[in-house]
Order: sequence, then C-alpha cells, then structure tokens
Amino acid sequence: MKKRWIIVLAITVITIFGLGVKFYMDKEKLNKEMMNVIYSDEAKEAFDKDLKGMDSKAFTEEGKVHSYEIVRESIRRNPMGGINVELIINNDSEMGIEYTMDKFNGQLRCGGASISQKLAKLLGIWEVYK
Repeated sequence: MKKRWIIVLAITVITIFGLGVKFYMDKEKLNKEMMNVIYSDEAKEAFDKDLKGMDSKAFTEEGKVHSYEIVRESIRRNPMGGINVELIINNDSEMGIEYTMDKFNGQLRCGGASISQKLAKLLGIWEVYK
C-alpha cells in the first residue's frame, strides 16, 4: 500500500513538473516571436510611417523627431490582441510613445498610441487633446 502511494505521488510530481516546463517553454516561444515581430523591417516601416504622420519632417534636420529606440522591457502581449511596445524618442526618456502593434489585412501597423506629455507638446498636438 505504501509503495502504491509513493508511485502515485511520483507520477503526480512528474506531471506537474512536466506541465510547468511546457508552460514556460510556450511563454518563451511567444516572447521570442514578439521580439522578432517588433524588431522586424515591417515594424520599422510602421513606426516610421506613424511618426512621420505626427511630424512630416521626422528623421530630417528640420524635423522634431530625429530618432527612436525600442524599450525591450516594454514588449508584451496585449490581452485584447496585438503587442504593446514603447519607443523612446530622441534618446529622452520623458518623450515616449507606447503603441499596440497589430496585423490588419495581413499588414503590421501601429494601432492605439499613448503619447507622453513632453512629446505631445514638442509635436504641437498637446492643445488638441487638452
């Protein structure tokens, strides 16, 4: 009888351990896929297009937006679908924009965006949303 309980306990522990490893591996696979999407050329085009929509002279001498950097730690799955990602503009941590990236008709695009106050003022859109 005692041997039977030990076998049942061992099988239970192995099953729980196996499920834990599977869930961890699935999460790591999802994280890797999200990183690949966010750092892809298609995402770069989407970021550039959206930033140029806010600042038509972006990435030029006359523009207000000169560069952006992806905050790696901000990349996460959005529960409503898509991937959330934050960009730091012009290497200023107070000028950020957070996007929800999603696929629409097979094309990656910047969905909803949350723009920092400092960036909104720089781009001249602060008064619009005030």
